Amino acid sequence: MSLTSSLIQLIRNKPISDYDLASAAMFTLDAVACAYAGSNTPTGEKIIAWAKHGDLDSRSQGFLMGALTHITETDDLHRASVTHPGCVVVPAALCLGEQTGASAEKILRAIVHGFEAMCRIGAAVGPTHYKVWHNTATCGPYGSAMAAATLLDLDLEATVNALGNAGTQSSGFWQFIETGAMSKHLHAGRACESGLLAAELAAWGFTGPPEILEGEKGMFAGMCIDPIPEAILAAPDDAWQLPLTSIKPWPCCRHTHPAIDCALELSRQLNGSEIQSVEVDTYQAALDVCDRPDPENEYQAKFSLYHCVAIALQDGQVKLDSFTEQARTQTADLRHATRLQVVDPFDSRYPLSWGSGVRLTTSSGKTLAVERKDCKGDPELALDESEMRVKAMNLMQFGGLIESEAAARCDLILSLPGNNETPKLFSEFIDSIGVNKQF
Repeated sequence: MSLTSSLIQLIRNKPISDYDLASAAMFTLDAVACAYAGSNTPTGEKIIAWAKHGDLDSRSQGFLMGALTHITETDDLHRASVTHPGCVVVPAALCLGEQTGASAEKILRAIVHGFEAMCRIGAAVGPTHYKVWHNTATCGPYGSAMAAATLLDLDLEATVNALGNAGTQSSGFWQFIETGAMSKHLHAGRACESGLLAAELAAWGFTGPPEILEGEKGMFAGMCIDPIPEAILAAPDDAWQLPLTSIKPWPCCRHTHPAIDCALELSRQLNGSEIQSVEVDTYQAALDVCDRPDPENEYQAKFSLYHCVAIALQDGQVKLDSFTEQARTQTADLRHATRLQVVDPFDSRYPLSWGSGVRLTTSSGKTLAVERKDCKGDPELALDESEMRVKAMNLMQFGGLIESEAAARCDLILSLPGNNETPKLFSEFIDSIGVNKQF
């Protein structure tokens, strides 16, 4: 039996509790809010202009919402797989769920299934994969395909075909980050669209490779130097991967978050003291992605540990406008007084734990230090419903909704568990950005 077949059976045999459905609603709210925020950005405006230029089918509209969800760097992050499942799985499930008239609860179940497939495969590709490949892009198609297969009621054989053809579409390199190019958002949108296409074809008997993961010419052989195949089926009775996923409190790369968490606490301890130097202890993957002392644009600043720590220390908060040219000018001196280093236990704990430590020396010679094994938004320190509402409201209002509209969407999404109606969240979003719905 192939790994893909075994994974599908693991997912379908695993019970989903009321808690899991409530968690899925929280992650749906997070993704929808991120999509609204992404629509009101220069990058989002370009994608929307493209969408308005021609008639999009439902899969392309899934691409549109997926891409927009990933723009502001506020979407979720699963640590063990280093993936952002929400921006891929939630748009796919909302799009196809509405198209097929699925109940809200069935859509949430599909989201739980999609997260599981994407995160388990992401945990299996191995750490070296992430140095060149963007895990959300390469593992995402499996997640959207699994969610779609659930909504389409595909049998085991058809679902194996769907995941096989989802995997053969895996792609997405990190090269974009060198110039701050917009490819990362293309990655999320395309992963969503690829899984939808693969599942819809499977419903018509279109076959895919059953050993797409472990085969001699499959994903592990072609894209993974140090794969961990056993991660696919490990601990089948443990919690679902969805509630093990982190929700971001700050709009920047998740690798910067533990250091931001430390810096915010230190900011409250400074009492007006001038900072002379800063040291950040972290893990190697954070340096691989976020070692950017002189970010040249807003997007690079979101991937700069130097800037993120500095702005947190100076402002005592990190917001959507914390990465502008003015903000980068503000942090220039402190960035140049900051040093990054890879230190245990943070490096050895990664990726199961994303931690950091920040030490600073004031001009008077006083040393202040804070460490985080986990940070705000992780499952260990999860946002509660009220905190999630605040985040979602801010993002949706940034995206152009008035307060009452944003509040109504929060109420609707959080009430999805147990709802037998088909939510119109996808078409409402597509209509709000001025794109014609095609189903």
